[in-house]
Amino acid sequence: MSPFVNTYLTPNATAVKFAIKTTLAMMLALYVALWFDLERPYWALMSAAFLQVRPMSGMVIEKGICQLSGTVIGAVAGIVIMALFAQARIPALIMLTVWIMLCTYVGSLWRNNYTYGCLMAAVTAMLIVVISSGSTPAGIFDIAVARLSELGLGAVCAMLVSSLLWPSHVGTHLATQADSVINEAFEHAALRLEASNDIPAMQKALRSSLEPLTLLETDSQAARFEGPVGPGRVRATHVLTRRTLRFFANLQALHQLMCDHADRLDSQSIELACRVAQGFREAEHVKGVAKARKALQALRHQVHESDQESAIAPLDQRLRLGLRESIGHALVMLDAREAIASPGRHKLRSSPLAWHRDHLAASINALRSGLLFALLATFWIVTAWNSAMIAMMLGTLFSAFFASRENPVAITMMFYKGMLAAIPSAFLFGHVLLSQANGFPMLAMLFGTPLFLGLLGATNPATMGYCLAFSIFNILLTMPGNGMDFSFDIFANRVVAVVIGLTCVVMAFRLLPGPGARLRRRRLIKAISQDIYGLRRRSVRDAETRFSGHMADRLLQLAQHDDMLPEDQRHLFILGLTGLDLGTAMLRLRDRLDDSPHPLIRRTHQDLLQTLANGFAESANGRPPQGIREAGQQLEAAIETYGDIPAERRVLLEGLVERLELALERLARIMAERPHSKPSAKQRLSTPASQ
Repeated sequence: MSPFVNTYLTPNATAVKFAIKTTLAMMLALYVALWFDLERPYWALMSAAFLQVRPMSGMVIEKGICQLSGTVIGAVAGIVIMALFAQARIPALIMLTVWIMLCTYVGSLWRNNYTYGCLMAAVTAMLIVVISSGSTPAGIFDIAVARLSELGLGAVCAMLVSSLLWPSHVGTHLATQADSVINEAFEHAALRLEASNDIPAMQKALRSSLEPLTLLETDSQAARFEGPVGPGRVRATHVLTRRTLRFFANLQALHQLMCDHADRLDSQSIELACRVAQGFREAEHVKGVAKARKALQALRHQVHESDQESAIAPLDQRLRLGLRESIGHALVMLDAREAIASPGRHKLRSSPLAWHRDHLAASINALRSGLLFALLATFWIVTAWNSAMIAMMLGTLFSAFFASRENPVAITMMFYKGMLAAIPSAFLFGHVLLSQANGFPMLAMLFGTPLFLGLLGATNPATMGYCLAFSIFNILLTMPGNGMDFSFDIFANRVVAVVIGLTCVVMAFRLLPGPGARLRRRRLIKAISQDIYGLRRRSVRDAETRFSGHMADRLLQLAQHDDMLPEDQRHLFILGLTGLDLGTAMLRLRDRLDDSPHPLIRRTHQDLLQTLANGFAESANGRPPQGIREAGQQLEAAIETYGDIPAERRVLLEGLVERLELALERLARIMAERPHSKPSAKQRLSTPASQ
């Protein structure tokens, strides 16, 4: 069944509530704007619509604060530009272009609602400079105040409706995302520990866990606005992110041992790993955190009982230690899930995570936005067409808004189709019927109908782009206000301006796309290598914070690139997991050996870390790592001579170094076989726009 048919013939309760809430917030903003006789009430409508896209109370408040902050900053920037170049339109537009590029660049480096704040700073400054061209200083200030009033009114109405009508909370959303993270992580663990060769199934489970994990980490910041328990949820989310990444790193290491060196492992160790895999699969299907924790504790007890470290080889000891560590990470993940759901009863400590930022992609986004605005501004000056300001606003808004998306051309085309569908709707409801309306109730009933219909499909990811565009362009093509002009030529001018603006956005993304898949892949590999080198230079806690935050985002991007390759050529998520495993092992070594009393132990320890970092860089480029075993032997000799570490710990260290060397050698073989893998044409065309 078509997603549109499913959405409109059998809408779910969530979609209906969202459409009602958002429509009421928009109508309330419109009513107050008309009552105060604001110049452009439709900006209050759009402000309320954008804030209600994710209607959770904390999310709306955070987005509202970011919107108001960005609006204030943009208003100040617009006033400063006009104060300097009030009588010089060309220099004012040049400075405005630089400001838009700066906002787009910073917004591309930040995330979620902070990006939206940067977008509002760019759009507000653009509106003030363009609309106030030729105005007096007092008129410029009045325009800035009007824009602040309109956007602020929409934000206040959205926050008010979100808090009073069917309130939903970020805490509930975070708990649901945490469940998805843990369930898919346990499924991934079962596949790994069974030594499965089903790479697509493992990658699907990995991505199904990483996507909600990345969303969870980003959305958790909004929990701060939901009472005193909000910071507890944020800390618990950080703990869940860190432990989940360590969990994946352990699983990657164990899977490589079991697949590539099964002949060197004891059969009892393999059987034990299979029992642990079955235990994870059973824990995934258990309802309730308490029961899942109990099942994992029983599983850990079995591993301890079967562990006879003095009688088995180093690799077997590493395998069994890895199983114990994996179960331990899973138990902490369950504790974090409980703390997210009930932060008052379960308190965890953790520092914020750092995120991967691609400055090259941000620079390209800024250049694209600047060139697009300059083109549309030139068109406005040459034609002296008042409606060209709509095209300029759309170009500024959507070129920055879609720049950080994975497939901006596909998303822009979805908006383009939604805009085309909005043209006859706006003409019928916003001009033919609305011209006969008398009073606000009739206006709300007529104008609110297409808005409600568009918002009804905005909760379905398959129809969101079309339906949001349908609602937004109904507002832009109607522009409701106290002094509306219902003439057809005004409507036609708006239609042409909207088509020109969105067409220019599509062409900008096609002519100046972001970094290609191969370039982004190389930059991601280089960034992982740099982070691994950086693990030696920072404190253990700071290094772990940066490394964990960066790797969550990079692993998701590498998995997305893998989806564009044929199944027999997918290798990038293996590279990312190997880097994560290596970084986690290096942090563990630092935690245990950084404070060693003897200088020879510290020196050989640093040499091993340097060799491991060099080994990853070599392996990522398809070359076998060099000197790892020798560096490990030197460290073991120094510890045996000058350290007081028990013999069983030294055996584990020997097994760790051997395992890391084997993992890097395997990565080097994989990368040497597929250094120039490209996605097929069929896969490029079939990549979903949501990616």
